[in-house]
Amino acid sequence: MSQTFERYRGVGLAIDADPPHVWHQEVIEPGHAVGYDGVVNDYFLVRVASFHPRGAMSDDELAAENVVGFRWWRLSDIADYCGPDVFSPRDLAAPLAALIAVGVPARPVPLGL
Repeated sequence: MSQTFERYRGVGLAIDADPPHVWHQEVIEPGHAVGYDGVVNDYFLVRVASFHPRGAMSDDELAAENVVGFRWWRLSDIADYCGPDVFSPRDLAAPLAALIAVGVPARPVPLGL
């Protein structure tokens, strides 16, 4: 298994193999994320049974990664959300609906903001 997935076991999910890479996002824009000139995000499809997402990372370590909480979301919850927080990508509902309808792409789909 790659080091990437070893690192993200911090959310409390143990996986045995690298999952499919479905989306790739690069946003280069000064000020986009506090202290950074942009972000590079890679999204992977991990099929799991329900579990309580809380790994070994402390609240301070999670806050340093801009993670303030965990929650399970259904596609309809995402599509209907009107609160102050934003998803990454902002229009998460559209690529997620396509992933559910069509399945895993042959190559990671590039995403915008």
